[in-house]
Amino acid sequence: MPELPEVETVRRGLQPFMEGATIRGVELRRPTLRFPLPERFAERLEGRRIDSLARRAKYLVAHLSGGMEDLALAMHLGMSGSFRIEPAEGAVESPGEFLYPRGLPGKHDHVVFHLDSPERGHAAVVFNDPRRFGYMTLIEADAIDAHPHFRGLGVEPLGNELAADSLAPFFARRLAPLKSVLLDQRVVAGLGNIYVCESLWRAELHPGRAAGTVVGENGEPTVELERLVRHIREMLDDAILAGGSSLRDYRQADGSRGSFQDRFAVYDREGEPCRRQACGGTVGRIVQSGRSTFFCPVCQH
Repeated sequence: MPELPEVETVRRGLQPFMEGATIRGVELRRPTLRFPLPERFAERLEGRRIDSLARRAKYLVAHLSGGMEDLALAMHLGMSGSFRIEPAEGAVESPGEFLYPRGLPGKHDHVVFHLDSPERGHAAVVFNDPRRFGYMTLIEADAIDAHPHFRGLGVEPLGNELAADSLAPFFARRLAPLKSVLLDQRVVAGLGNIYVCESLWRAELHPGRAAGTVVGENGEPTVELERLVRHIREMLDDAILAGGSSLRDYRQADGSRGSFQDRFAVYDREGEPCRRQACGGTVGRIVQSGRSTFFCPVCQH
């Protein structure tokens, strides 16, 4: 499943085409994705303006205006979902533009948004999902935080909320493994298996270590928790700059592969040498809560 850097990369690629555009029409090529689409889905979207395209955890959220009700369109990529941009023939592209046409519609193109914008003219945004684990829904704009998909989500790791002081209460006196706490979406929203493994390696912390050991007896964060937070930020920034990680189905919005998987230090590298200079360790793998965890038993402690 695409993780936060992949979703953020898609958001940044879609943003120039979607923000400020008006939805002139919506094609629904099937009535259901992972879940049934909301009733009157296309009708409720047509004619609305996309004021902004945001991300919350692993969701894309388009904030809309221009209708009888204030709505937000929430979209989740699932395991294999992706978006393709099809500008009108002859549309002007800026040098280095992230998005380019990705190909002709196929049998796995399920939703097509026809957009008009003053800057770019007409473009189609196509949602493609072979496995149909992705989904879309409409939410009243002032009720997003209370919606079941968003209620209880933790801090955004790309924002100022991510800090050792704010995380310390979630770690204090916890016997659960560090990795399990970091994967809890109620603690940090959007982190997944890949980037938790990589963050723990960068911070030199063992994934099976008790979470409470990175918080002092007085509840204050330790130097280790400060280091972990710093490396989560840096690792996510690096992954986004690289366009995310292309594992199996994931592609950027322009159809190209993300490249961060080429920089993995531990993830999916079982039996290979640790990439930390002068470590000498060999990457190992354990199973935690049914998921593979990759780590170096020498430099992570």
